[in-house]
Amino acid sequence: MKDILLVDGYNVIGDWPELKPLRAGHLEEARDRLIDAMAEYQAYKGWRVIVVFDAHMVPGIGKNYQLKRVEVVYTKEHETADERIEKLVGELKNVETRVHVATSDYAEQSMTFGSGALRKSARELRHETKLVEKGIEEQLANQKKAIHKTTLPITEEMAEIFDKWRKRDL
Repeated sequence: MKDILLVDGYNVIGDWPELKPLRAGHLEEARDRLIDAMAEYQAYKGWRVIVVFDAHMVPGIGKNYQLKRVEVVYTKEHETADERIEKLVGELKNVETRVHVATSDYAEQSMTFGSGALRKSARELRHETKLVEKGIEEQLANQKKAIHKTTLPITEEMAEIFDKWRKRDL
């Protein structure tokens, strides 16, 4: 089964403690940080991720693009992120696809849940992104260990001798 995550961008920015202070004067930075977090989430989980931003914060844009394998959607003027997310749920939800909607907007959660999507609060999404970060760190640490391990069954003393030979210290 394929999973798709729809993220109500400004709703999540307004909820996450590390992004909320950026809303007032550094909204673009808050959007970039959210997209970065969703790119890691997408890469780790393998889900399709779509972040939807309201047009009222960026008037007249109404465009879609892909950034770091995350689909970013700016709604058209007079269209809310909630309306676009509801429309996307209707288009994407089928027998082979699970659609998850990340928002803390209760009305939006109820509407999308009624349409067959799974709901996820902004806080739950933040918690999951923190788990993804830990998972990535563990994978990197394991890869580093695997690189330094030898596949030959030798003693530590022999490994030191070989290491000195390699460094030409012997």
